[in-house]
Amino acid sequence: MRAVITRRSGALSVLLAASLALVPATAAHADGIRAQQWALDAMHTQQAWRVTKGKGVTVAVLDTGVESDHPDLVGNVLPTKDFIGFGARPGDRTWARHGTAMAGIIAGHGHGPGDTDGVMGIAPEAKILPVRVILEDGDSARARARTTRGNALADGIRWAADHGADVINLSLGDDSDSAHPEPAEDEAVQYALSKGTVVVASAGNGGDKGDHISYPAAYPGVIAATAVDRYGTRADFSTRRWYAAVSAPGVDIVIADPDHRYYEGWGTSAASAFVSGAAALIKAAHPRLTPAQIKKLLEDTARNAPVGGRDDSRGFGMIDPVAALKAADRLEPQGLHAVAYGERYFGPGPDTAESDDTASGWAGPLAGSVGGVLLVVAVVLWRARREDAGGDGEAGFRR
Repeated sequence: MRAVITRRSGALSVLLAASLALVPATAAHADGIRAQQWALDAMHTQQAWRVTKGKGVTVAVLDTGVESDHPDLVGNVLPTKDFIGFGARPGDRTWARHGTAMAGIIAGHGHGPGDTDGVMGIAPEAKILPVRVILEDGDSARARARTTRGNALADGIRWAADHGADVINLSLGDDSDSAHPEPAEDEAVQYALSKGTVVVASAGNGGDKGDHISYPAAYPGVIAATAVDRYGTRADFSTRRWYAAVSAPGVDIVIADPDHRYYEGWGTSAASAFVSGAAALIKAAHPRLTPAQIKKLLEDTARNAPVGGRDDSRGFGMIDPVAALKAADRLEPQGLHAVAYGERYFGPGPDTAESDDTASGWAGPLAGSVGGVLLVVAVVLWRARREDAGGDGEAGFRR
């Protein structure tokens, strides 16, 4: 059964304001969590899994770390590379909450008999390569004071590209008033792309706060993901900018947590993770395709395209992994390269004609920088372990 939703205000350490409170919940029934993962149906994952579930592909999750012992991720998580070196540690409540959530969206495989319980990711047979480049909200004030943006993100991108990452997921970003491109980060992205690694990033959660440009989403060659709800409507918080490539689910998303419970969250972080998972499926079926080809595939096969073909709100539309896989069958690897945006790189581009944000084609069916990450807004949905039923609640988790 669903738990009662409660909310309390709080500040996200370096990102946006949001909070989450836990309350006790009864044990989940089989398929209880799965039934609430509306995004899997919206993206027709069952059809995509007839072709591939992402086996043989590695997705680097540059984030706060990933809890490898989560029952929905056991066996899918590779050793962590830590570019922060301080702050929370495994076992701490503030360890790896955001990163684990993203990893579950990408490569969760569920658990229990027939893996029918828990979170299923879009590419459940892909491997997750955790690269810790930001602090989790809740890390000590001392740890946060020591944190600067520095080169952790740039170093992490290069490291991941050199250590087997086929896809790099960046569910993070800086969309503050002072946000600006960092040459080291831009160069690292271009390095990864040159190595054949797909780079995906969240477009930003500033849609109702000025739509500030978010980096790394705005770097050339990155697949920038905006967020939509289950009706295909652009989420109010989702940043509208010229670099938007595609959209993906980002509202009422069920996420796994290191405490082995489940929460609902929202943000373009989640959308980025879904797009990374879709890219992993394409990579698994067509490993020789270039990052530029995969980006174009996702754009060309997107559903519910805005009026005029694309706009700054939803890019080219909602990703369709099934259509992208079919279109990929007709492609051969080519020497396509990411192109710079020229003068448009640092400025907003105009939207196309007013788009219809009420698509019904599938109805039902950064601590390191500021902006662009998943904001959890609801409460624990279910306990992952039946024996914990009726336990004490916990409050005060923000992110």
